[in-house]
Formats: sequence, structure tokens, C-alpha cells
Amino acid sequence: MALPSHAQIVVIGGGIIGCSTAYHLARDHKADVILLEQGKLTSGSTWHAAGLVGQLRSSASITRVLKYSVELYKGLEAETGLATGWKMTGCLRLATNQDRWTEYKRLATTAKSFGMDMQLVSPDEVKRMWPLMDTSDLVGASWLPTDGQASPSDITQSLAKGARMHGAKLFENVRVAGFEMKDGRIVKVRTDQGDISCDKVVNCAGQWARQVGAMAGINVPLQPVKHQYIITEKLPGLATDAPTLRDPDRRTYFKEEVGGLVMGGYEPNPQGWTTGDVPNDWEFRLFDDDFDHFEQHMVQAIERVPGLADVGVKQMINGPESFTPDGNFILGAAPECSNMFVGAGFNAFGIASGGGAGWVLAQWVVDGEAPLDLWVVDIRRFSSLHRDRQWVSDRTLEAYGKHYTIGYPHEEYDSGRPYIVSPLYERLKAHGAVFGSKLGWERPNWFAPTGMEARDIYAMGRQNWFEPVGDEHAHVRKAVGVFDQSSFAKYEMTGKDAQKALDFICANDVSKPAGRLTYTQLLNTRGGIEADLTVARLADDKFYIVTGTGFRTHDLAWISDHIPAGLDAKLVDVTEQFGTLSLMGPNARNVLAAVTDVDVSNAAFPFGHVREITIAGATVRALRVTYVGELGWELHVPIGATGEVFDTLMAAGKAHDIRPVGYRALESLRLEKGYRAWGSDITPNDTPFEAGLGWTVKLKKDTGFLGRKALEKLDNAPLTKRLACFTVDDKEVVLVGRETILRDGQPVGYLTSGGYGYTVGKNIGFGYVRNAGGVDDAFLTGGSYELVVAMERVQAQIHLEPLFDPEGTRVKG
Repeated sequence: MALPSHAQIVVIGGGIIGCSTAYHLARDHKADVILLEQGKLTSGSTWHAAGLVGQLRSSASITRVLKYSVELYKGLEAETGLATGWKMTGCLRLATNQDRWTEYKRLATTAKSFGMDMQLVSPDEVKRMWPLMDTSDLVGASWLPTDGQASPSDITQSLAKGARMHGAKLFENVRVAGFEMKDGRIVKVRTDQGDISCDKVVNCAGQWARQVGAMAGINVPLQPVKHQYIITEKLPGLATDAPTLRDPDRRTYFKEEVGGLVMGGYEPNPQGWTTGDVPNDWEFRLFDDDFDHFEQHMVQAIERVPGLADVGVKQMINGPESFTPDGNFILGAAPECSNMFVGAGFNAFGIASGGGAGWVLAQWVVDGEAPLDLWVVDIRRFSSLHRDRQWVSDRTLEAYGKHYTIGYPHEEYDSGRPYIVSPLYERLKAHGAVFGSKLGWERPNWFAPTGMEARDIYAMGRQNWFEPVGDEHAHVRKAVGVFDQSSFAKYEMTGKDAQKALDFICANDVSKPAGRLTYTQLLNTRGGIEADLTVARLADDKFYIVTGTGFRTHDLAWISDHIPAGLDAKLVDVTEQFGTLSLMGPNARNVLAAVTDVDVSNAAFPFGHVREITIAGATVRALRVTYVGELGWELHVPIGATGEVFDTLMAAGKAHDIRPVGYRALESLRLEKGYRAWGSDITPNDTPFEAGLGWTVKLKKDTGFLGRKALEKLDNAPLTKRLACFTVDDKEVVLVGRETILRDGQPVGYLTSGGYGYTVGKNIGFGYVRNAGGVDDAFLTGGSYELVVAMERVQAQIHLEPLFDPEGTRVKG
């Protein structure tokens, strides 16, 4: 069949992700789709994948994506007539120590929060389910009965047939050679067999996705890593329906295959492949067997399944898998090119993810926005940092090595640090700062007091920073603290139509006069919250926009993508031009008054205003706003003057008991005040009404804005979910998020964030309470609440108002 000269959508890559995306585009959207594969279908990394299918992740949306995969694989053979090799064997995850057991108790709680039945079973029960295993070192195991395994090649061929049945055209042995671009968009895909004009391109090229993206100026931060597993001869006594097995404390996994075992693992010393281009002709190819490197897994596996010592190895597979710097896969619209979408980097979860990833990616391509909260896998979570090939390689290998390590709360990566530092880095280090990293920026998480080692010691319970962070928290409540928030993403929008553009993009009213600032959400067409930021008006035609560090690429692209055509409005990223010092606490005004000639009284400088003031000879953008529930200002300082301004504040603040404070205290302070965090408490799945932020929406103004139509439909309808605050008195309880909320003994939701409030002396969590019949105040306050924390029920109290009021005069216990 000759290559067509035009298609609505071109999918590049014939592995499981590409075939699934083409299938869903054709089946669900009746799209005109062409799929191009440079070799044969499955010939990249799909054909040599191990084929384990797990479903539970820490995100509700990603868990839903994986659950969809299972449902699809169950019924695909009936639709296409091609078997998928799907077997719902269930999965056992083994625990050999108490920290791992605590992790599983939390995972089982998360599973129940997400509507899945994960059970915790005893070593005796494990032995009954898997008799060939040595269980003498086990504390127990988790058991998810709906997990299973499948044949990667068979699923892909079945999806390919389904795609063809619904009208998609699939072409093998066609290599993409480049793109013809116009105004930042792809207008033609160039191949070795002719050009194809198109409206949209979906890059599902697997380990070649980085190279394909680069042809269009797009960065897809992938690193191929050599991943080995063996297939054994028949193992006597092994049941054909034996559960798949993950043994993370021994870093290995097992699944039954034709009476033998597939066994592989994730070693702490992984072997990356190339940081350059993957050869185009790497079709159905593997690396040479490396038994020396694999021996560490073999030793551990034989200790777990002693019978392996007497069974031959039928085949060793040593092939490259695409991994990412944070262990999450990559989906979505590339920020550099408005009509290229990406589905790649599945970190050996491609088979488990393939069905669901193709489903949501197809919807994303058609609608231009994600159908769910897919932030953890969104390509826009990356930044220019991720163009550094060596950094990506180093961080990806670290992430690979952590694949089976215990997931301690608040754990930080170590590789590639420090990468970006603010001018205060050395000063803060001298104060005992313990840094974390966010999008490459080193940021002080907490400060170790004199005599205490300045480092995190991870634990499942209270960690070593708990008391020092409590001291920082209390200090901000009673005196004044200074936070280095220089990593904030910062943009300027200028032009005579800047206000008109922001009127459409922002849900709140930004049409205030110069000198005012606005806290606002940016909404999608469903009314869900895509961003949460502040907009300060510096002049009639100039706005200063501030958002979170990690959202830099996402929010810049979202705003840019939605500036209405024809308007004179220009958006520029100015993040590195300004350092940011947040001066917060009851004594903040005294300190600021001592370093500037400007009147900073409440009458002259009220809340929600912005002024340019001079400190230490530098012109500073001072924003009267707070994220901690105290009097305060964000001081946006020319980056070169940040050190001098900090020193001036510290010197003047000495009389007012100033001290530097970190992000851990900031989190605790914001929980008490009830401030929402985007990505957890508020997401694209949540509307402002549900989040208790209806006051930020300008529905009373006759201004069209993105998401307005969806919100108008919801405005007078009863809400079926609402965000609420919960407290737990028991100080030994540790809330980390995703704990199940019980109302009168029945599950009604789960926590979106959790922590400790040192002023109120309680654990604090936020979460959505759901009820199909409506969630009004009477329903919320009319029930008795518990939280399920690591599978244990604890009493909780619900609160509909902040625990801490703006003036700090009233604490609610």
C-alpha cells in the first residue's frame, strides 16, 4: 500500500504505546490516523519486555490509567480475534523488614482509597500461594488479586489489528527523516518514502523518541538503560497460575512462563547505554549476555526460590528500556511545538501502562488538553535543565537504582546536585541549611541547629527534622522569618492587550488598577484547575506573574497556548532575573520599615498590593501576599542584588529576632492556614467550587474566560465532592496523603495532602469528601470521621474553616 500524502494525525512508532494510541484515536474519535514504524511492529523495546502488569501507583489518575489497561486487555481478544496472553494471576509483593511492611500498609490504604482491594497476608499464606518460595525471612506480603501478566508482542499485534479494524492505516519499514515546520507547528512529516502533510503528530517512538523530538526542536528527556532478565527451563512444581512476584528487598521479580520462570531485577549499579543517538537499525536486537552483572540478581533469586539452583537458563534477555529522570513516563503536548504530542519513557511499565496511556493520549491529542489530572507524567514537568544529556543520564540511573528501594516520605535525589543555586546558597549553608532540589534548584528544606548534623535521615515515622522544623514554624508565628524562594517561576506579560489576554486566561478578575495583585486559578474547559498563581499589575500594559518552581514550563506553555489570536500580548520568562525573599511573621513590617524609605503601614501598603521599593540601593518588587497565614511580603529582587538585600534584612531584623526558614516549615504553616497546593489539593480534576475557591471566580462579571461555560453549568448544582480539613490528635500518627476518609464508617474519599501543624499541635490533612447525593455543610458536619492510616483507623475531626486565622489571634483546636 502506497504511503498517503495527508493524514489528520500521524503516530510515529509501532510499539505498544503507538499501537494503543492509534487504536484509541480510530475507535473512540474516528480520526484519520496513519501509524509509521521504521522496522516491524514491536521491534523496539516492546518485543523483549517482561510483561508484568501492575496497577497501583501513588496518583489516583495514573492508577485509573493502569486499571483501564487491565480492562482493555481482558476484552481485546474478543474484539480482534488475536490473543493477548492476559492472565490475571494476581501479584505478591514481599516484605522482609518493618519499614517495607509500613510502606505496604500505606500502599494498601492507598489502594483502598483508589477503589482497589490490596490485602496484607502472612508468611504462611505466602507459602501456601507460592510453595516453592523460602518465606523464612518474610514479615508478610501485599496481595493484589487483579494484577497479572501478558504477552507484550501479542497485545501490540491485537491493538494493531483493532486499530486497522477501526480505520487506522499502519505502515512498517517507513523511517521518519524530519519535519517541515511553519510558525512553530509541524505541517509535514518527512519520511524515506515521501512526505505526509498532517494536523498533529504523536511521537511514540520509544527509545528513539528523543531523536524524533529533536528533529522538531522538542526535548524528550530519555535515557536507555540495559535491563536483563532470564527465562528458565521448567521448574518442577511451579503452578501455571502462580502469582507474579515482586521481591523488592532482594531487588528481583518473577513470573511464570511455560512452566518456567521469568526472573529479572533492578540493580543499584545499572548500566546506561548511550547518551547519544540510538542506532536506527536496532531492530529485534539485544546486547550480549552479561552474567557477571546479572549474578547479583541470580544469588538473591536462588535464596528466595531455592529450586532455581537446579534449573537451566533457557534464554537471557539483555535489552535497552527507556527510563526517565524521575521514574514516571512522559505524555502530553510538547511545550516547544504546539502540535506534537509525546507518549514515551515508560520505565519498564510500558505493558502495564500501554492500554490506558493510549486511551488518555488519544483524548489529549483530540481535545488539546489532558482528560484527567496527568501532571505526574506531563512532559511539561521538565525544563531546560533536562536538555543536559549527562545530567539526565546520571539522574535516570539513580531513579532506576531506586526502582525497588523503600519509598520513604520526603526522600530527595542526590545525583546532579547542586545544579542551580540562588545567590544565597553559601549564606544559607552557613546557617545550617539542609537543601532539597526542585527542577534543578537547590532550596532550603530546613535548618539544622548548632550541634546537629545538617542532613536528612529518612524514616517511616517522624524524621530527624521534625523538631527543628517545629522551631522554625513557631518562630514565624511569633517573630519573623525569611524564606529563599528565588526558584519561583516568574513571567512578564506586556502589550496593549495584556489585560484582555489575561481576562480570558484567568478565572479571577485581574482588571484591577496598577499596584494591585490577584490570586487566581487558570481553568481547563471542564472547569478544572490547570494552574494556581498570582498576577501583579505593574502598569496598564505590564503584568508580573508568579507561580511554583516545578510548574515553570507547564504554566508558561498553558498561558502562551491560550492567548487569543490577534492580541498584542507578549509573555516572557524572567525567572532568573529575580531572586525572591519572602519576609513573613508578626515582625515583618518592623523589619521592612527599617530597610526602606517607603511607607509600609497597612494604610499605605494594604494586603493584595504591589509596590516598587528600594532596599540596599536595589529596586525591589514588593508583593503584599502570604502563604503562611502571617503578615508578610514577597520581595522580588534583581538577582545580582539578592545577597546584599538578604544581608540588609538580616542585619535590620536582628532587633526583631529574624531567622532564615525552610520549605518544610512553609508546608506546615500553609496547612494550618488552609492554603491549597496545586498538584495535590487542587488539580485539573477539581473545580474552584469543589476546592472552596469559588470566591476567586469572576462569574458575576460579564467576562468570557476559559472554563466559564463549565462553571456556569455547575454554579447552582449541588456539589458531589468538597475539600475539607481534618485533624488527628495523636502526635505519633504520620499523615502523608492518600489516607482513606471514613464518614460514619464508610469510605467517602482520601487525603490529598498531610502533615503536622505545630501551632495547633495536631496532624492536619486535606481531602475531598464525596457523596453522589450532594455534599453541603450539613452533610459534612453531620458525620463522625476517621482516617485509615497505614491500615489502622484513627479518630479525626473535620473543619470547614482554617485552623489559623490571618491575624494569628485565633487558633482552632
